[in-house]
Amino acid sequence: MIPFLDLHTVNARFEAEFKNGFQEFLDSGYYILGNQVTRFENMFADYCSTKHCIGVANGLDALRLILEGYKYLGNIKEGDEVIVASNTFIATIIAIKQAGLTPVLVEADTATFNFDLEKLPSYISPKTKAIMPVHLYGQLANMEVINTLAKNHDLLVIEDAAQAHGAENFRNKKAGNLGDAAGFSFYPSKNLGALGDGGAVTTNNDALAKAIKMFRNYGTSTKYVNEVLGLNSRLDEIQAAFLSIKLAHLDADNARRRKIANQYLSGITNEKITLPIYKGTVDHVFHLFVVQVADRASFIAHLTEHKVGHLIHYPIAPHQQKALPELHHLSFPVAEELHNQVVSIPMSPVMTEAQVSKVIAVLNSY
Repeated sequence: MIPFLDLHTVNARFEAEFKNGFQEFLDSGYYILGNQVTRFENMFADYCSTKHCIGVANGLDALRLILEGYKYLGNIKEGDEVIVASNTFIATIIAIKQAGLTPVLVEADTATFNFDLEKLPSYISPKTKAIMPVHLYGQLANMEVINTLAKNHDLLVIEDAAQAHGAENFRNKKAGNLGDAAGFSFYPSKNLGALGDGGAVTTNNDALAKAIKMFRNYGTSTKYVNEVLGLNSRLDEIQAAFLSIKLAHLDADNARRRKIANQYLSGITNEKITLPIYKGTVDHVFHLFVVQVADRASFIAHLTEHKVGHLIHYPIAPHQQKALPELHHLSFPVAEELHNQVVSIPMSPVMTEAQVSKVIAVLNSY
């Protein structure tokens, strides 16, 4: 069996360092917002070339806290609109809703799975205050076009970078430093994954960073002095220790992912399978390698028969989810087709050459 993602093997590479990191954490006697979190925040800010990194509990909270911070600063108010992709994980939209804002969904582009940039301007209204591009599957959205549009309409740009750790644009600027602020997830399956939940915000805005630090810790700027109704959303000390260890290996892991992607792209020749478009650049870190098939059920049965792991990212479009009844009247034919046809095949920096070759052979035999 080729697993979809073998997290045990991914993390076994760092077991000795993890044990040392855990012992250091244990010896410190400091368990919440201590030296481990501060160290990781400094390391990740330096990695992304941003002034600030604020560790939070998860990727959903990272996006929500950015929006809460901008509300506190007066840039956004309750009910304002945030433009977001129709083809994304529902957490992106939940963050907007939880912050008391209105998500405005944009149709997807078949080539990139991101915003249809030709349609994007038509979704801007007088109530629009921010654009939230999603670097889906590890591929950067076209931030040059999005930032220009945002500048022309005086809009904030908030990256959902939960799947794009280490992706770089043509100017060698990384995800997390391509807009006004960015939210990251360190869920275990991410390219930079913790051994539990975790997230972070990156930004160059001093006031926003200060506000998010307050909101993540019950709304306190000084212990027991609560200025706002905040959350309890803090990156855990032990997860920060593990992330600091894994960050040193992120670029090498991303390079391995791109190598496997190139092998898939050159080796899979089955005309029944639509492969992702990739130009060989570092703007894609292949958090996922997603193919499209017309008859997904038969394709999955074929993968199962030949013991090749797989997942669907994602089976139901956000506007069709039971949790968002107010969006059920919307129609996004491209996004809906993607959600009906996509299948994620094994992609991991610890895959062996034999495993890669078998995946290629199994897909070609479909």
